Amino acid sequence: MENYTLTLNENSKQLSQVLAQKVKKGFVVEEVNNKLPFVVLSKKPRKINHNLNFWISCATFGLWSIPWIYKAYQSKREKKIIIAIDEEGQVFEDVCYN
Repeated sequence: MENYTLTLNENSKQLSQVLAQKVKKGFVVEEVNNKLPFVVLSKKPRKINHNLNFWISCATFGLWSIPWIYKAYQSKREKKIIIAIDEEGQVFEDVCYN
C-alpha cells in the first residue's frame, strides 16, 4: 500500500510540473479532477495585427503572406489540452482544437 501512495505522489508531482509549464505558456485551468487525476487547460486565440502583416508582406514582395495566412488560420481556434496520468502512471497530454 505504501508503494502505491509513493508512486501516486511522484506521479502527481510530475503532473503538477507539466501543469506549471503549460500555465507559464499562457494556458488557463478550466477543470481539475483529483479522483481521476486529470486537468483540462485552454488557451484563447491570439489576435493578429493584420495591418502590420500587410505592410511586412508588401515589403517582402508577398513572401510574408504565407506565414501570415498560417498565423491567421491558427489564431482562429481555441486550443484545449487534457493532461492526465494513465494506468501505467505516466503523465500524458492530449491536444484538441475547437
